[in-house]
Amino acid sequence: MKGDKVKAEHVSLPPLVCACASLRRAARAVTQAYDAELRETGLNPSQFGLLYFLWKYGEVSQGKLGELLSIDTTTLTRTLEPLRKSGWIRARAGDDRRERRWSLTPAGERKRASATPHWEAAQARLRSQLGAGRFQSLLSELALVAESVRDSQ
Repeated sequence: MKGDKVKAEHVSLPPLVCACASLRRAARAVTQAYDAELRETGLNPSQFGLLYFLWKYGEVSQGKLGELLSIDTTTLTRTLEPLRKSGWIRARAGDDRRERRWSLTPAGERKRASATPHWEAAQARLRSQLGAGRFQSLLSELALVAESVRDSQ
């Protein structure tokens, strides 16, 4: 009837036969959860991930960054540019004129540090929902999947 409230039911998701579709569905769901936690920081999960990566690993070439994160050059450039314009990362020429080397600025470190509690909240929620062991296994398995696919191309 019109106006009646309908109680939301938990809908179990069916397994998909395609690894690509399954990973993309999971990635969209996880991205939405992290995006919700990071929203008030002004960063999306991809931007936070880049700031975190540069904080953890230091200066890195754009080519190596794309390779390690499995991001194509065009997408990586589109993701890096707003971070550069905000003053959170900087590029310098590498040994080869064509190479760009990216690093975190002090402002970028402050931005990463202020956003980290929000990211940690998303991590903690997912870890709690999956269980600590399954969460850690997921991280390891996903790295293996990415490496296996990359090595087969």
